[in-house]
Amino acid sequence: MLAVDPPSARRATGEPTPVNRSQQRGGGLRWLALALMIALAAAFLVVRHEKSVATTNLADETKAQASAEPTVEVVPAAPAPAVWSLRLPGETAAWYDSRIYARVNGYVDKWFVDIGDRVVKGQVLATIDTPELDADLVADKAKLVASEAVVQVRQADADFAKSTYERWRDSPAGSVSEQERESKKAANDAAIAQLAAARAQVQTDEADVARLTALTEFKQVKAPFDGTITQRNIDIGNLVTAGSTSSTTSLYRISLDHPIRVFVDVPQTAAAQLLKPGVGATITTIGAGAQQVEGKVTRTSMAINDQARTLRVEVDIPNADQSLVPGMYVQAAFQLKSGGAVQVPAAAMIFRAKGPQVAVVDADGVIRFRDVTIGGDDGGNVQIADGLKAGEKVALNVSSQIIDGQTVKTSDADAGSHSLDASTTK
Repeated sequence: MLAVDPPSARRATGEPTPVNRSQQRGGGLRWLALALMIALAAAFLVVRHEKSVATTNLADETKAQASAEPTVEVVPAAPAPAVWSLRLPGETAAWYDSRIYARVNGYVDKWFVDIGDRVVKGQVLATIDTPELDADLVADKAKLVASEAVVQVRQADADFAKSTYERWRDSPAGSVSEQERESKKAANDAAIAQLAAARAQVQTDEADVARLTALTEFKQVKAPFDGTITQRNIDIGNLVTAGSTSSTTSLYRISLDHPIRVFVDVPQTAAAQLLKPGVGATITTIGAGAQQVEGKVTRTSMAINDQARTLRVEVDIPNADQSLVPGMYVQAAFQLKSGGAVQVPAAAMIFRAKGPQVAVVDADGVIRFRDVTIGGDDGGNVQIADGLKAGEKVALNVSSQIIDGQTVKTSDADAGSHSLDASTTK
């Protein structure tokens, strides 16, 4: 066997001791892990310190901002122009608009016009085949002939009864009994009554024939006025029923759009100046190829809608070229008098439960909420009829966190964004 010297014997003899490489690698990994742990701990402490500093700074800034006076944009109230333009949406409506229903029962035989066709008053739009009506008319005409024949019979009976009665009446006294004379008189009266009843029956039958003959005129559906066909709800062979109940369908819809009506709902604040007709109005169409048409207020509803608090106003404008059609969305501009009011941008208005207000900022920067009365509104600017004077500064877009009596910092509002130039309202 091969003998191996122990390490102590090698150290005693001065020989080198072999190195254990696995032990060297294990020691190096331990030192590396320890260094990494130290680095991570140092990074954690640095990040934690930075977050602590940022939190402290944010708290200080928040506290400073909370204690600082808020800044608001202000603009001075300006005198309203003598005449201002109230612009509101409107809707066009036909001068006449009618749904045409059948007056007789039957089947559609032919139709001659379609949607978009221009028609004139009395023009035939469609024809209706009415077999039942035709049969009833023939029957009633036959009844009329029979009734007229009955009249002839009753006339002959009446003539005979009359002559008989006259002979018995004029007979010498004592030649005929009084009872026979009274009997002939009664027969004459009965014949006269039967003749009157027969003639009445003739009149009744004539009325029935006239009624059915008049109804045959409605076999041709005619236009009630000059206009344009906007709907056609029939086709050949359709069964149609007379009447205009909820269960029947109209044959056609026709409208007349020259002139054309424009309906506008005006707010109550401006209704007083538009109650009477004659106020000028400019109607502008929306979209490509927009056009303007001048008109005047023709009539109003003379009542305020209790739900919308608006006044229904009608403007009539010419439309000879049919460039406007019913149902169009348009804009209507009315020239109204301001009455010496002042105006502020719409952004200055505050609407609360107690009514409209503005936030007035005095020379010391103290903000006060003041009740006002609106005199008019053109969308961009609001006219104040009462509660505000020209030159007083009002705040714009006031935050709900600002309270009455609070001191604020002010900055002049951008003139381009909140212009109060009188020329913009004309």
